[in-house]
Amino acid sequence: MEYFPNILFALLLIAGIGYFARNVKKLARNIKLGKEADVSDNSSQRWKNMAMIALGQSKMVVRPIAGLLHIIVYVGFVIINIEVLEIILDGLLGTHRLFAFLGPVYNVLIGSFEILAFLVVVAVIIFWIRRNVIRLQRFLKPEMKGWPKKDGNLILYIELVLMFLFLTMNAADYQLQLKGAAHYASEAGIMGSFPISGFIAPLFENLSISSLILVERTAWWLHIVGILLFLNYLYYSKHLHILLAFPNTYYGNLKPKGQFKNLQSVTNEVKLMMDPEADPFAAPDEDAPEPEKFGASDVADLSWVQLLNAYTCTECGRCTSECPANQTGKKLSPRKIMMDTRDRLEAVGKNIDANKGSFVDDGKQLLDDYITREELWACTSCNACVEACPVSIDPLSIIMDMRQYLVMEQSAAPTDLNNMMGNIENNGAPWPFNQMDRLNWANES
Repeated sequence: MEYFPNILFALLLIAGIGYFARNVKKLARNIKLGKEADVSDNSSQRWKNMAMIALGQSKMVVRPIAGLLHIIVYVGFVIINIEVLEIILDGLLGTHRLFAFLGPVYNVLIGSFEILAFLVVVAVIIFWIRRNVIRLQRFLKPEMKGWPKKDGNLILYIELVLMFLFLTMNAADYQLQLKGAAHYASEAGIMGSFPISGFIAPLFENLSISSLILVERTAWWLHIVGILLFLNYLYYSKHLHILLAFPNTYYGNLKPKGQFKNLQSVTNEVKLMMDPEADPFAAPDEDAPEPEKFGASDVADLSWVQLLNAYTCTECGRCTSECPANQTGKKLSPRKIMMDTRDRLEAVGKNIDANKGSFVDDGKQLLDDYITREELWACTSCNACVEACPVSIDPLSIIMDMRQYLVMEQSAAPTDLNNMMGNIENNGAPWPFNQMDRLNWANES
């Protein structure tokens, strides 16, 4: 029975990390459903982008208040998890404050963790007020109803609970050390510095040692269980960007914002037209691959980088708040484009799981069933959404690929656009005038 808590902890750890690994495997499979993308260029710039944007949070501080609060939560999340390593080792080995041998350095670390935990609590409360009391407009858009709204608040509650458990655990531990409790106290003195939980510790001053141990152990177990639950909740939450922001910023588009990709299938068609020896009426080679589909109508037509974008979306709404189409009352919301793409990808993944690794046509696709044509044609292609995204997501690329499908596969462009393209084909310009008549206006008196 002496080692039962250690064995139980080990089993809990294995189960938590195992389920997380299962989700990561599923996530990778879904992303790989996308087409290949060439992102091997300029690796030095890609590493720099990842360091500046994902690690350095450079695009978050464009909006100073939200940016600063996010940095506090982000740094707190990263650094406080250093103590999680000590908790895990203590749980496996049955030790207490294993890293206390670091002496003054350990005291500084624990004190820093506590201050960060307190700042995280403050930041989370402000975030909750912004969402639920001030009710910022970007959190009230139609796509943020239902689960997205609950998810945003649930994450805040989880972070609050984890921080309070951490501080409660330390407060009870501090009292146990002061009382000289076996296993907790050390001849070297107090292990750790407790600038925040020291204010909570007096609440436990009159408790017996057995009661203090119960409080400390309960907070300890709930804290580590909460962390494992949070880890596995990430897959179902917008907070998946905690993990994916790094690869997403690395694989972000390095080309100028106004430069669209060239379709190789179109290039091949043009080369065939310009080849004087090519026979346009020749029957296709039987061994030739199927003609490439123009544009995208479903998630499998998008690149794996675009699908990674969809999973990385933080649902912060900065893209939508900057979108001129959305600002003028049109249905387009770049955030919704990414959320719809992720939802469709998840539906495809579940279909594959239900059919033993094979996708069975479900009669749905990303176009029309998730994203409407009205949304796609409302886009001005101004790149404001791409510029605003704090983690290098590119909603415009998905919009343009789906537009290409509508135009080149279905000839389903709006009337005005069809007229313009017809004029370009016939007159060499978007206007409905013959080239010979184009300067007639200059002769009019």
